[in-house]
Amino acid sequence: MRMLLSMLLVLAALPLAAQEAPWPNRPITLMGGFPNGAGTDIYQRRLAEPLSRALGQPVIVDNRTGAGGNIASDYVAKARPDGYLFLFGTAGTHAINASLYRRLPFDVVRDFTPVAILGDVPNVLIASAERRPALDSCQAVVAAARARPGGLSYASTGNGASTHLAGAAFATAAGIEMLHVPYRGQPGAATALLAGDVDLFFNQTGPAIGMIRQGQVRGLAMMTPARIPALPDVPTAAEACGLAGFTSTTWYGVFGPPNLPEAIRDRMNTEIQRILAEPEFRRWLVDDQGITPPGPTSAAEFGIIQQRDITAWAEIVRRSGASVD
Repeated sequence: MRMLLSMLLVLAALPLAAQEAPWPNRPITLMGGFPNGAGTDIYQRRLAEPLSRALGQPVIVDNRTGAGGNIASDYVAKARPDGYLFLFGTAGTHAINASLYRRLPFDVVRDFTPVAILGDVPNVLIASAERRPALDSCQAVVAAARARPGGLSYASTGNGASTHLAGAAFATAAGIEMLHVPYRGQPGAATALLAGDVDLFFNQTGPAIGMIRQGQVRGLAMMTPARIPALPDVPTAAEACGLAGFTSTTWYGVFGPPNLPEAIRDRMNTEIQRILAEPEFRRWLVDDQGITPPGPTSAAEFGIIQQRDITAWAEIVRRSGASVD
């Protein structure tokens, strides 16, 4: 009886011991809302490897695409806050969508825990060098659009994505009309541009840089205040189009489910900050992706950035007239 009682006590203690095991003690999923090959996917996979080493557990990339990233966001918003599921979010999913979608199954602030911002991501205006040889400068684009209002088309990675709103904001600033053609993610939009199905693409720099360097497309204008190191020969919209002060950038960031324990949130933030500070990782961001790494930013500070951009993007959405049911 004593032996049996001892065994029962040991077995009863096992679940408690498992619960008290230090985090993390099993694989972690970093979920994204966009297809393989998108700028988010490129960054997710690059971040997952050093993050796995830092945490001592595999970090698995899982993309659940659709609805402008809302499918993945909704999944994470309803997940247990146990530190084993995080979302690779963007200004699109967690600022733009708040005003773009008339109905969302979650609140972009209340239903998430900001963990870490990952960098500012600019858009660049590109055109196919082979299919649209006449569109060899930003001024040529503006002139063609003024000659045929609505005659030029531009691809985006989806309704309300930063690639859509960059084009809408550009058209407003330049006083022109263009036709917006949404695709489901980066690969479809890029394929359409190269095939000549659309004229232009206000793409994110990460996936666009390789296309520009290989000569597949022309970089006509950066949507940034100054030229970026990754594309030093591509002028800004102010330089190329005379649009003084025009910019269009977004950001990437990591979010957890609501009520994520502060200890887990802060550990993730600390490890990500360390990775972003590594010289090789920063070189990859700046030179290969055109992304500006953030300075030291706490989880709370990231939350303030998100709140600020919700307000800023709401005005851009309002002016563009974009809306998704």
